Amino acid sequence: MAMSFGADFKLGFLFRWWAVLMGVASTVAAVPIVALSFGCYGAAVVLRKFRPLRDAYESLSQAYDRIIERLGKEVLQDTRDAPALRLMVSLSLTAVPIFAIQLILGKPQLLLVIAFYLSLYGVRFQRFVRMFSASHVEAHRRHGYFSGKYDKVFGRYLEFFLGYLYGNAPELGRTAHVCLHHRENSGPDDTRTNMGYDRTSRLDFLWYLSDNIWTVLGLAPYAYFKARGDEKNRKRMFWGLARYYAYFGAVFIYDWRIGILFVLVPLLCMNFINAITAWVQHAFCDPERPEDYFTNTVTVVDEVNFLNEGYHLCHHHRASLHWTEMPAHFERIRDRMREAGSLVFRDLDFLRLFLELTLFRRMDVLAEKLVPWEPMNHEQKLALLEKRTTLRIP
Repeated sequence: MAMSFGADFKLGFLFRWWAVLMGVASTVAAVPIVALSFGCYGAAVVLRKFRPLRDAYESLSQAYDRIIERLGKEVLQDTRDAPALRLMVSLSLTAVPIFAIQLILGKPQLLLVIAFYLSLYGVRFQRFVRMFSASHVEAHRRHGYFSGKYDKVFGRYLEFFLGYLYGNAPELGRTAHVCLHHRENSGPDDTRTNMGYDRTSRLDFLWYLSDNIWTVLGLAPYAYFKARGDEKNRKRMFWGLARYYAYFGAVFIYDWRIGILFVLVPLLCMNFINAITAWVQHAFCDPERPEDYFTNTVTVVDEVNFLNEGYHLCHHHRASLHWTEMPAHFERIRDRMREAGSLVFRDLDFLRLFLELTLFRRMDVLAEKLVPWEPMNHEQKLALLEKRTTLRIP
């Protein structure tokens, strides 16, 4: 992406190292938020041991779910999407007013900053996981989640409103993800392809993280559509980016400190987490069929699998299928998955997959979690994983 801005070597060099700087900044920005999120998770685990607190929380949560269920019958196109509605309501009642209060007060307040990040990411990053999955599903819906008159007001509410708080520019979902990533299926022309990297290398991930900033900023998808003469999607990207950059600039002009803490840091965190997700969802390529998405797309099945996000291959195969139907679709395409050598992991989520594959490089753990299509011993699993992660196609 850096060299595509022009043939001038110095310009390409500057773009490359600016991207590296953003990659490092993304890591630095994510570290304290990770510490806060997992620290609060540890505190929550301790508090849950007190039965009165646990019972009170579960009672409130169940009452909240009943309210969401009744509300969903009124406002949703499909009542099965109540978990996504719960997320939207929760963010609207926490992150949005916190940000509004901070704008009113002007000078950044530490407690508001902490509350803002907890409302965005949740404990153990579970709220971000839910936001990511719900936005992903919304991107593939022609009219979003809402029905009738509610769609006119709240249409694409996650991407075109709440997404700003996460540093997610409009059209990165509906346009870049749907019309670029699903068209290229993480192949060589995908702006998020990882085939040029060793997926077990921390240094390679840093380079990938650096390159990913061009996608998060929307410049790589814009260049993709422009190069292919796709005017409809190029214009969509342009106006989506124009809206986000206007928001970005307006907050910084209002108060640069609020801009850094409430806009820039979420953008850098989005780059970091988004890169991790893209890195592992298509991490295992077959050298003989590197562009076969049935081969390079991972399926992970974990007890916390919000909106069945882990059935990623099923999603690539039938992107329009409702998320509740993914497990059944998985069973329908098992034979084709077996023929393609698709990799399936149990009791593993995408974050844990990244930690074991790249950060800790513990292939033994991944081999234990791998569910092979044919009987394989531990050494055979290790050999398969090594073969599928070290392929590099420049």
